[in-house]
Amino acid sequence: MIDAARIHTKFVSRFSQTPTMIVRAPGRVNLIGEHTDYNDGFVLPAAIDRATFIAASPRTDRRVRVVAADLNEEDEFGIDQIERSGMRPWSNYIRGMIKSLLAAGHVINGADMVVASSVPRGAGLSSSAALEVATGYVFQLFHNLNILGEELALMAQATENHFVGVNCGIMDQFIVTLGQANHALLIDCRDLNYQAVPLPASTSVVICDSHIERTLAGSAYNQRRAECDQAVELLKSHIPGIKALRDVTSDQLQVYGHVLAPVVRQRARHVISENERVIAGVNTLQAGNVAEFGRLMNASHASLRDDYAVSIPEMDALVASAQRVSGCYGSRLTGAGFGGCTVSLVANDSVEHFRHEVAAAYLASIGRSATIYVTHAADGVSRVRPE
Repeated sequence: MIDAARIHTKFVSRFSQTPTMIVRAPGRVNLIGEHTDYNDGFVLPAAIDRATFIAASPRTDRRVRVVAADLNEEDEFGIDQIERSGMRPWSNYIRGMIKSLLAAGHVINGADMVVASSVPRGAGLSSSAALEVATGYVFQLFHNLNILGEELALMAQATENHFVGVNCGIMDQFIVTLGQANHALLIDCRDLNYQAVPLPASTSVVICDSHIERTLAGSAYNQRRAECDQAVELLKSHIPGIKALRDVTSDQLQVYGHVLAPVVRQRARHVISENERVIAGVNTLQAGNVAEFGRLMNASHASLRDDYAVSIPEMDALVASAQRVSGCYGSRLTGAGFGGCTVSLVANDSVEHFRHEVAAAYLASIGRSATIYVTHAADGVSRVRPE
């Protein structure tokens, strides 16, 4: 597991000097509220105790040198004319974030950086958002930039949207920046108001990586966004003033859903009901009703499977194997879909039994091994010191 001490050592071995600072930015998992963020809706993610670390020292010139320790690759570029790298795609998250800082009018110089991470890549746990936010935070601290957490998250989102080329919502970058230990964060993706929601100390957040690459997630993601936009346009003539599916209730969809094609109606039904589940879920957690929150997680997965159609049989099997284990309150697909990870809320005294049972059931039914991470909610991006 990478930590501040190890990345400190890696920096010294590469640059023959002590890094000026080390920052960490966590990965994240979304407990409930899937595909609602780009519909101006509500999400309930938590930062996790796996993180991307950057050890860095400032330069007086306009060059950036980066070592990706996990990949054993290096990159170097000037900040006055930043372009996408085809040879080093991981570098684009760093390049784009620096370009976003410059576009916002901040005056910065170059840096020497070493990057390493314990956030699994390609698993839907926001390794890219962690790298973007960590990069921005390094330059913010180096140059004493006055950037609020929300602003840093928005710059990281802009990096993803306009430089990397992924049309994501704000959730990932926001929770990576502003996460709080032992809490999930209820985020209103329209106005970015947020509220910390305590997670039960008696439970653990368990992430199961299916090791199925999300090969269809990109194209399906864009298709789902288009279907949601189509639903809004068709419903506007019947529900004046709506701007997104966030503004539509389940009762209204019941009345006016006939104007939508069956598939579009299904997509809308997921988003609308998922927003309602998020709000209900927050209320149940605040009331200490963990069992009801788990039921809402299970309902969320069924909606993602049946109405939004972003699950696949392998993910359904992984979820079902988790839901059968005593001590698991609820389990669901998390992330864009078509592979990646599930998230389960499990009683602490059942975690080891859960890990064994789910791994065995998944292997028996699918013939694949799952990697299971037991995590807890962590703080957002921060500066750290080697032990």
